[in-house]
Amino acid sequence: MLVALAGQGKTKGMAARLEIDSTLNQSLAAIVPRPSLEYRFLQYWLTSNYLNIRGLAGGDLRDGLNLQHIGSIQVPRPPVDEQRAIAGYLDRETAQIDAFIAKNEELITLLTERRGAAAQSEVEQHVGEGSRLKFQFREIDVRAGSRWEALPMLSVSIHNGVVPRDDDSESSSELSDLSHYKVARSGDIVLNRMRAFQGGLGVAPCTGLVSPDYAVLRPAADVDPDWLALVMRTPRFVGEMVLRLRGIGTTDSGAVRTPRISVADLGEIIVSVPASTVQSAELRAVTTSTDRIEEALSVVRRSVELARERRAALICAAVTGKIDVGVTV
Repeated sequence: MLVALAGQGKTKGMAARLEIDSTLNQSLAAIVPRPSLEYRFLQYWLTSNYLNIRGLAGGDLRDGLNLQHIGSIQVPRPPVDEQRAIAGYLDRETAQIDAFIAKNEELITLLTERRGAAAQSEVEQHVGEGSRLKFQFREIDVRAGSRWEALPMLSVSIHNGVVPRDDDSESSSELSDLSHYKVARSGDIVLNRMRAFQGGLGVAPCTGLVSPDYAVLRPAADVDPDWLALVMRTPRFVGEMVLRLRGIGTTDSGAVRTPRISVADLGEIIVSVPASTVQSAELRAVTTSTDRIEEALSVVRRSVELARERRAALICAAVTGKIDVGVTV
């Protein structure tokens, strides 16, 4: 039996048992435990102690573990029967926690779909009737110039719309000169042209800098930007965007090959814009529904977070002998 330990990339530090013969990529290392080391116990111990492996291995793990690091790790070896008892206990307990997490993740998916359906039911009927969208906005291409140091950075999140961006996530070279970045004013709609069909758009909460590859749209005076952004996130509008994507690849391609929506093509989509009072009423209805759903989502997400913390703490306590798992020696 093998234990695979990920030493690089997004799965760094994850350990898993290999039940069948497998071919591993270069970011995985296969460990063959000796007879005195129960493979399930080793898996749990590696998972619970990865954050401490930097000190145990005595190496710089920014680029992940290497064979030298792995070989220098000191693993405790209680009697094999005790290891098996601990692993059996954790198999049972973590299975219950994992089942709880899985059910709550399903609930998160359902609630997220309900949130989208709430918006869809209120405003989606406006897509496909009326006039071309290009008459309801104008594209803004104002560059920051010398003002860039005084303006906050904004980014477009698929799930959260336009949000302030943490400068710590950017390298110093990227932040050395942002004079070529676009300026989005509070109330402008910012659109990530490569991710708009996945929900990558939103309303700027304040005046700030956005990527020069983003599109900045300023709605007409009688168009509520929050209402229009809501319409642009509906499945029917997204379907219209997908039909107009241009570039190499498909909508399932990676970031390099993903097609983009041009502002000109976006403007050809037909949307009927009701009176301001109707826009406000539809927004209120959506907000009322989605606020309740967001509250439920917050509770469920917190439950999942606590369950994962409980799982990690349980594994750590069991493999270090801090709790009685009913071991009979």
